[in-house]
Amino acid sequence: MAHEVDVYLISGFLGSGKTTFLNRLVKVVPEDLRFLILMNEFGEMGLDGTLVEGEDLDMIEISKGSIFCACVKTDFIKALHEIAHTVRPDIMLIETTGVANPSDLGRDLKLPIFGDAFRLRDKFCLVDAANFLDTYESFLAIEKQLAASDVFIINKVDLVEPETVERIKEIVRELNPEPRFYEAVYADVSFEGLFREGGLRELAESDGSSGLDADSEEGEEADKVPPAAMSERELESYIDDLLTDETAQVTPPDRLLSWVVEGSWESQDHLRAWLGELPERVVRGKGIVKFAGEPWLFSLVNGKWTIEPYTGPSPREEVVDRLVFISHPEHIAEIARVLPH
Repeated sequence: MAHEVDVYLISGFLGSGKTTFLNRLVKVVPEDLRFLILMNEFGEMGLDGTLVEGEDLDMIEISKGSIFCACVKTDFIKALHEIAHTVRPDIMLIETTGVANPSDLGRDLKLPIFGDAFRLRDKFCLVDAANFLDTYESFLAIEKQLAASDVFIINKVDLVEPETVERIKEIVRELNPEPRFYEAVYADVSFEGLFREGGLRELAESDGSSGLDADSEEGEEADKVPPAAMSERELESYIDDLLTDETAQVTPPDRLLSWVVEGSWESQDHLRAWLGELPERVVRGKGIVKFAGEPWLFSLVNGKWTIEPYTGPSPREEVVDRLVFISHPEHIAEIARVLPH
């Protein structure tokens, strides 16, 4: 019988709190479960992997586009092939880029080359309560993520009125008939009852059960022999054929671009002055900068930015003093013209 991997999806639009939620989850995954993080970033440079806290984490990072689009679909399928045949974890946590359309995930995981190795379980969507009503109608990716999820964590509720939260829930219900809602600040939710399927159910159980799902298939299905792993050439040919399937969602739902700005800022005032020259409605920006040798975390969501002390794991040198921006092409063009000085 093929080794089964429980897959949990973490989606949500840019800046909604996906990595913060992932960090909280990583800390409570039982030690006896082998788990893997598949981190997907839209930008040229992968930063979120650096921000995930924990020692000796197994992680695969795929950058430069959404894993559900043609731009990096090949990398995604290759990664899944390796996970199914070689890595074989008990749990896989997928954090998608904020502009992803995850509608095809269920179909991707069921490709015959994986030998029925994957079980798609709970699908979480982080919702930025402070910016949702301003961005929902502007970005198709948000609608796609809402429709493809079943658990909704409405984050940053401390920044809005209760009426705003209720309006968000109304919009979600229009796209998703049976949503489960949780409200949070800094993505801090109780894990009791949060997971309903797969190996992570035991996070809410006190009877010491293994968390193995009761719907494990028996009999004929249990006797299935998984297919042998493909060679590199066979896999390349298989993926080429797959990408010609016109029914697949292989184009991004929104026209957004990314840009990396490299610079060295003498002080926070210097950085703030430079940020003041940027377009007012940049969708997302993030990065780690150093002032007097100390790292600080820069975060921008929908034109609003913060600079806070960085408390995560020691950042890789290649990501320090490099800011990643994701926004409309006209915004990126403006950012490219405003070089740090």
